[in-house]
Amino acid sequence: MEELDVEPTTTNIPAGATGKCFPFIHEVRKDEDIYSPILRKLFNESHHIFVGLQTIREDLPNKNKKTQFVSISKNYRSVIRACMEELQQGAVLTQDAELATQYGNQVSILLAIELIWNLCEVLFIDNAPGGTLLLHLLDWVRLHKADVDEKAQEVLQSESPTEHHGYWDVVLSYVLQGRMDEARQMLLKWSALKPAARSMYKQMDNLLHKMPVYNPGGNKTLTEFDVKWRQWHEEVDHCLQDNSFASDPNLELICKILVGDEDALLEQKDLLSTWYHFLVTRMLFSQPTVKPTELHYYAQSCLAMFDSGAPEPLDSILLAAFEFDIHQVIKDCSIALNNWWFVAHLTDLLDHCKLLQSHNLHFGSNLREFLLLEYASGLFTHHSLWQLAVDYFDYCPEFGRVYLEQQIEHVPLDTERKALKVLRICEQRQMSEQVRSICKIMAKRALRNNRLGSALSWSIRAKDAAFATLISERFLQDYCARGTFSDLDLIDNLGPAMLLSDRLTFLGKYREFHKLYGENCFADAATLLLSLMTAKIAPRSFWMTLLMDALPLLEQKEVIFSADQTHELIFCLEDLTSSLNITTVPLDEPMQDEDMEVTKVELLRLALARNLAMAIVKEGTVEV
Repeated sequence: MEELDVEPTTTNIPAGATGKCFPFIHEVRKDEDIYSPILRKLFNESHHIFVGLQTIREDLPNKNKKTQFVSISKNYRSVIRACMEELQQGAVLTQDAELATQYGNQVSILLAIELIWNLCEVLFIDNAPGGTLLLHLLDWVRLHKADVDEKAQEVLQSESPTEHHGYWDVVLSYVLQGRMDEARQMLLKWSALKPAARSMYKQMDNLLHKMPVYNPGGNKTLTEFDVKWRQWHEEVDHCLQDNSFASDPNLELICKILVGDEDALLEQKDLLSTWYHFLVTRMLFSQPTVKPTELHYYAQSCLAMFDSGAPEPLDSILLAAFEFDIHQVIKDCSIALNNWWFVAHLTDLLDHCKLLQSHNLHFGSNLREFLLLEYASGLFTHHSLWQLAVDYFDYCPEFGRVYLEQQIEHVPLDTERKALKVLRICEQRQMSEQVRSICKIMAKRALRNNRLGSALSWSIRAKDAAFATLISERFLQDYCARGTFSDLDLIDNLGPAMLLSDRLTFLGKYREFHKLYGENCFADAATLLLSLMTAKIAPRSFWMTLLMDALPLLEQKEVIFSADQTHELIFCLEDLTSSLNITTVPLDEPMQDEDMEVTKVELLRLALARNLAMAIVKEGTVEV
């Protein structure tokens, strides 16, 4: 599991033409995990758990919160285990050898992650006291050493289980894990075939049956349990000293294990397989009431006794956990696992448990926030997982918003749907600068594709007056060329948004004029048309179009424009023609564009004069 922003691998570059070698050139590799469909489920599921954790009320009693934290920790582990099982299944089913190897490597990493997380849950989150602690550690070992049951199944399904080469390995494995009932069931098959040794078997069965197991919910105190366990231990030791099992090496070995003989335990390295399994088994048969504060002494000695070589990174992490050095666990995991997912979520959970002391980094952020920021930044490089990262940034109070503002600007706005998602995120967080930036980008893109309605909508959302003016001009040019408006629904429903710019106001009001005219509200349409020119809302270049729109109203049988309104129209026409310097053209010459303008002016003058005369007559007539 590799990220861009962790220490990359060192790649030696062979000597070139200069004959020099540069041994410190690094090869940067992108994170492949976020592109794995199975591991994406891990990121998605853990995101829901993370968000739920942030909503736990601070005023809850500590006992209730502890129960919730343990439950959340188990939820995280169940997600890890589910992904592990799916990867294992994928490795078996795939025909691609390279993919199978990749799945196998990811399973190994997840196994280590779940092992570490489970131990941290036992030691830090659940914080079990002496007695109960060993029970949790036994469950931890059994969970991560689950091949015993598979071996037992294989032995029991054979024709003669007691003659199977793995029979005694299964019996010993059950004993080493403290699973005495299963060990007794296996021994029962052996005793049935050995009538002469039945009494010896019964004695061993009795020892296994009588082995005390601490019950946290029972009526015995830890001291009473310790006394009872020591009595049982003395009984086992007495049997060993009496050579009660001397005639059967296997039973004698079991007796030595029960008494906690270290040499006998170390002989079973193959069955124990790890030093931490050896540690838990050693505690089971020598210190069942071990306290959390004592664990690190035994852990160090067990590691030294079990393996004389240099410890692996996993060994160092587990040893740091047994030493209750939380920060060292997080540091070592960050280096060894090369992925922020594990350390970010575990640190967040431990921080909620109030287990992390104030551990500020040199640039001001605390450890929890630093790891969450790094993890979320990695998610932002993925085309869909970036949405999860937003919530992680939200719960980083110090630098989360700054990171989100920077990262959100790099999300590719491939589609309008994605742009709306990004926009909604920014609007919910009052990120006004990012909102304007997104809207401008989308508006320009829509304009390049000649989608004027979409471009205008985005420019209005961006509150960009200059761009809204530009698009409004394009709408008006389009109208002049085609004689109709496109995107009528948008223009009809501009509402207060039309006040963003003068040109947009004119576009909205001009469309309103057309609606009034279409509804035969001629008087209102005439008043609106005149006001667009007299109030200087209409661009001067559009006056001729407006005057031509007035022509059908001037030609109506009924007087629409009053005398004063007609004078206003005449003034506007003369003002326009004086600036255009239009003169009369001889009738025998072919008509050019200028000739068309002259014809329009003459038609307008004639219509205005006729309308003025009719208006004066009408206004001067007294009704009887």
